[in-house]
Amino acid sequence: MTEYIIPLIFLTVLLLAAIKKKDSYSAFTEGSRSALSLMANVFPYLLTIMMAVEVFKQSGVSYYLSKAASPVMNLIGIPHELTELMLIRPLSGAGAIGVLENIFTTYGADSYVGKCASVIYGSSETVFYISTIYFSQSSVKKLGYAIPVALFSTLVGCIAGCSVARFI
Repeated sequence: MTEYIIPLIFLTVLLLAAIKKKDSYSAFTEGSRSALSLMANVFPYLLTIMMAVEVFKQSGVSYYLSKAASPVMNLIGIPHELTELMLIRPLSGAGAIGVLENIFTTYGADSYVGKCASVIYGSSETVFYISTIYFSQSSVKKLGYAIPVALFSTLVGCIAGCSVARFI
């Protein structure tokens, strides 16, 4: 059933354009043109953040940082097995999926660690990726408190999520 959703949306848009007597082809090509220029503007920022994330993971820095942060995470109620996920998630969704898969393989999806990992992955965002996209197109160039507040909110959400997962 879900394989029909995109074609259905596409046909609905074409039908609405025909009813309103709009030139859907010109609107589509203009949208494509603006999307290409947006991608050309954003691409250098995306490439930089993707390379930084890969260097962070491949160099082992994320592993050693997560080992160092483990005692603090245990103290605030987050299993030490999740520290690497919490470090990678604000940087990369794909990298976090790899860590999440490893957690599920090692501990199981229905374990306490697996449930906490699911909550952390599902309720947090790739803060640096989103900031890269937003601030590359925004006239605001000073990040100010945006990233620290987003990271603090992520931490609070992780603590709350793991607290709730104890009772599930």
